[in-house]
Amino acid sequence: MAKNPLSFVCQNCGAAYSRWVGKCEACGEWNTLAEEDTTGVTSAPVSLRSKRKGRTFQLESLTGKTLDAPRLSSGMTELDRVTGGGFVRGSVLLVGGDPGIGKSTLLTQATSMMARAGHRAVYISGEEAVAQVRLRAERLGLADAPVQLAAETSVEDIISTLSEGSVPRLIVIDSIQTMWTDTVESAPGTVTQVRASAQALIRFAKRSGATIILVGHVTKDGQIAGPRVVEHMVDAVLSFEGEGSQQFRILRAAKNRFGPTDEIGVFEMTGLGLREVTNPSELFLSERDLGSPGTAVFAGIEGTRPVLVEMQALVAPTSLGTPRRAVVGWDPSRLSMVLAVLEAHCGVKLSGHDVYLNVAGGLRINEPAADLAAAAALVSSLVNAPLPPDAVYFGEISLSGAVRPVAQTSARLKEAAKLGFARVVLPEQTRGEPGGDAGLTLNSVGGLTSLVAEIAARGTPRARPNNGHPGDPREDSGYLDDLPAENGRSRGASVEKNATPARFRRQDR
Repeated sequence: MAKNPLSFVCQNCGAAYSRWVGKCEACGEWNTLAEEDTTGVTSAPVSLRSKRKGRTFQLESLTGKTLDAPRLSSGMTELDRVTGGGFVRGSVLLVGGDPGIGKSTLLTQATSMMARAGHRAVYISGEEAVAQVRLRAERLGLADAPVQLAAETSVEDIISTLSEGSVPRLIVIDSIQTMWTDTVESAPGTVTQVRASAQALIRFAKRSGATIILVGHVTKDGQIAGPRVVEHMVDAVLSFEGEGSQQFRILRAAKNRFGPTDEIGVFEMTGLGLREVTNPSELFLSERDLGSPGTAVFAGIEGTRPVLVEMQALVAPTSLGTPRRAVVGWDPSRLSMVLAVLEAHCGVKLSGHDVYLNVAGGLRINEPAADLAAAAALVSSLVNAPLPPDAVYFGEISLSGAVRPVAQTSARLKEAAKLGFARVVLPEQTRGEPGGDAGLTLNSVGGLTSLVAEIAARGTPRARPNNGHPGDPREDSGYLDDLPAENGRSRGASVEKNATPARFRRQDR
């Protein structure tokens, strides 16, 4: 009997099965298997395969002259920063992002700028009609740009059309999930079609020298939809991030064969499209609420760029059996670790409080150097003690409570000095020679306990509700437990009932 050409392919990871199952054993996702016809991709019988012998090729050594890849500027400084200095001829980039985040707007502006510079730029839309793309260009003020438009989904027709005339310097395919090819018998958007369409476009880019940008859909957890093999096939993977309620947009490089990874470009969404932000630190700090407890400025590094951002914390008593821990823009696991270190080594009792942490501006921080700024903001909110408005914080906290050094201290200090900050709280042992610290007061911190004691000494009582009992004001029973002091006694050791909490008292020395 002939072998059944039908198979079930996981639409999340690309694994193939001979029968339908509810859960994919490769990636663990449920209800992701779809029936596909693999007639066009099955191997031919051995008797029908080519009998030609393989050709020999020359092997070279590691030594030798290597020329830098020629690049072409897109006309957008932030986009060139993320790509490593411009587009490389024959490269293929994959751009992903949430629906409505601004991917089409960004690529429309990039193609228009390259077309105005005299290069042939082509925009192929598989989701929108030509009239819709024109309306977007008119809204952005780019209707006069000589961009060549088309609404097509057949990969063979696209390659045949682009092969005529001069080679395009930039080709945008929006999106790869809508493309289909005659070589496979599957519906558009399936794993087989996405993989085959991407491979055909990549071969055309390598053969002609054109730069192709593929737009990819994302799943509910933020990952680019389709098989992961497409990310390995392309030369660069860019992620367009941002909150819908925020005007800031972050273009982040997750993979780049021709430039650094983890590089970011910052844009601001306006009525006339995306505006490049040359100084993101000033923009993220433009709406700071000076003098409020629970806010700390963190000096971070995103790729090669130093970025100063405000970290906001709110610690409030909870009425629930299990306190809440909500984080926006930071790793929840690192917040749990910082809270555990504060309670175990610094005597900060947070088990009866809800904790909320937010990174202002919609930026997502991934580096552990933000531990010190997060801890300072949490303690500041807990004891109602505003931090100095001219101070920045950075440093990694270990499980023992020590503050560990971080990399690129010099770049962080230069950015803080440029924006007018006067004080920097940093680890005692810094890597390399700190530079650019003219006019900065460096406060070295060896352990988290000393920083918590300094912030707690400036705390002021916060008004507490009477819980429905008039005339019975209830004061805090003390949030800091057995915090070491310089005289060897703990700050909370001699607290009497209904006395002033230990965190609000100053000891005479």
